[in-house]
Amino acid sequence: METLDRVSNSAHDAYDKVAHATSQAVDTLSDKSQQLRSTEERLVKDCRGYISKNPIASVGIAAAVGYLFGRLLNQR
Repeated sequence: METLDRVSNSAHDAYDKVAHATSQAVDTLSDKSQQLRSTEERLVKDCRGYISKNPIASVGIAAAVGYLFGRLLNQR
């Protein structure tokens, strides 16, 4: 019976450690997700500002990028 209690306690300890590690991973992923959202919002805001201030250059950049992607995709 003593061996069974030790095995049971070891299993509970292992479960607690896994649950704690999982909880920490979820918290870390949540923090990183929020950081990514914040960065995305800032980049979108910056891009919109640049496009508003430089519409002709923005169209030229978009056309150049589209041309390059088209060339890359047609080579395959």
